[in-house]
Amino acid sequence: MRIWSIHPKYLDAKGLVSLWREALLAKNVLEGTTKGYKNHPQLSRFKKLNAPLLYINHYLSAIYEESLQRAFHFNLDKFNKPDEVLAMKVSQGQIEYEKNHLLKKLKTRDTAKYNSLMKETYIEPHPLFIITEGEIEDWEIV
Repeated sequence: MRIWSIHPKYLDAKGLVSLWREALLAKNVLEGTTKGYKNHPQLSRFKKLNAPLLYINHYLSAIYEESLQRAFHFNLDKFNKPDEVLAMKVSQGQIEYEKNHLLKKLKTRDTAKYNSLMKETYIEPHPLFIITEGEIEDWEIV
């Protein structure tokens, strides 16, 4: 499971579809409707929040919005689109780690996306996140 902290616009088609599926799985885990992945480290940052479902729905909302930009047909009924704007912190080190992790994937899967990401000097976070100073997050499996 990979719940990207970087903006979904950087993902290739395969990555965006995978993120949608994995974020829906994360939502199911947080709802307690699945037996697997209960203790996955990627979910720890949501689990410690007062309203984890509200935040994962916000996370899914941004993926859904990106899907519309690409004319994908993700199902809006799969999550509850929140009205309020929410924010979580993520470290700059985590953003850099994820950029490099994605570059490795894109190098073989999507050369155009790889070349585009290589040129980026500032990596936008997923709209749910605000970048703070710091190293790779403690929940990341390196």
